[in-house]
Amino acid sequence: MPRRKAPGFVELDHMHCRAICDEIGERLGQILKPEVSALPPRLLALLDELKQMETGNYGQLQHAPSIVPSIDDLSSQQDRPAVRPYEALN
Repeated sequence: MPRRKAPGFVELDHMHCRAICDEIGERLGQILKPEVSALPPRLLALLDELKQMETGNYGQLQHAPSIVPSIDDLSSQQDRPAVRPYEALN
């Protein structure tokens, strides 16, 4: 059974269809330009609070202490005799 075409239907070839899609895309791009908006006030306040927490009284970044033992700590542990857990309790 042949398909019925809607009234006013115009059949377009690939080239014209692509040109129409490109033109629509360009116009939408001009209308919907992404505008650089300012951050919400709450987010700005949180960023300022984080910056204050990270900096000391002198405005310099404070580094957290390392959780990785230093070479000196490791070498001093090797000099000590090993203690077994059950011996430490007695």
